[in-house]
Amino acid sequence: MSKMVRVAAIQLEPKVGDLQANLAACERMADEAGAKGAKWIALPEFFTTGMAFNPRIAEAIQTPDGPALQLLRDLAKRHQAYVGGSFVLRDEDNVVRNAFFLVSPEGVAGRHNKDIPTMWENCFYVGGTDDGIIDLGAQSVGVSLCWEFMRSQTARRLREKVDLIIGGSCWWSVPQWVPKAVTGRWERENEQTALESVRSFAAYVGAPVIHAAHVGQIECSLPWTPLRYRGHYEAGSMIVDGSGKIVALRKRHQGPGIVLGDIEIERTEPQAAVPARYWLHLRGPIPTIAWNYQRWHGRWWHRKNVARKKP
Repeated sequence: MSKMVRVAAIQLEPKVGDLQANLAACERMADEAGAKGAKWIALPEFFTTGMAFNPRIAEAIQTPDGPALQLLRDLAKRHQAYVGGSFVLRDEDNVVRNAFFLVSPEGVAGRHNKDIPTMWENCFYVGGTDDGIIDLGAQSVGVSLCWEFMRSQTARRLREKVDLIIGGSCWWSVPQWVPKAVTGRWERENEQTALESVRSFAAYVGAPVIHAAHVGQIECSLPWTPLRYRGHYEAGSMIVDGSGKIVALRKRHQGPGIVLGDIEIERTEPQAAVPARYWLHLRGPIPTIAWNYQRWHGRWWHRKNVARKKP
């Protein structure tokens, strides 16, 4: 018989590329979640660095024996909980990936490498090929990171195969360029998509979701242009039950903090059919353009600045 389990998601206001500051903030909030009884704690995607087109992120790339994974180990043991989060990792084969680790009190339970980098993320890592399923014996856990929640291929590979989905996002806003009436509307749609992509994913797969996110302002150069990007992270840390009902949500105006909720960790009958199209949700004009041109730029930048470096 299933039972309710207290789970938590962290909403981090990152300092881009500042490893120690971000680890300290995550530890503080994870300790708060553990003290309130959470037995599953999700940290955001890129919890070590945040994400922007900023070379400081390359300087903070982790190794398998680095402080990021050690923090997950320490938190899991300290609170006798499952703790998970992703960070940019240079593996022993010298390839850099966006690696999500799920850690139990006994050690690393499993790993998922995000399948496709989003926009300027291409500067810092390459995609993975695993199915995103971590076998815990009595239960199976699916992992989804940011725009993996946007793609039907993710829903199909997890659908009716997992008892829980855990993951996070680092989703940035549409910049407020002129005409602001137009870009403002695109941003409102983008913010709603960031929330809906996570909520609806539970209904597509048939499993509850623990989702951690970033919040705060972001500014950086815009690749291959003289412009600067100024915007914010969309936030939206949330707990969703297996039917797609939001149990707890922390929106952007609420700032950094934790989200707590009680859910049943078990697979259910999916409430929605996965559509035949590639994207589960419309991306909008600016994200669509950025997806393509920043992928080309990012792969070039990665080869030049990241891939050739030694661990």
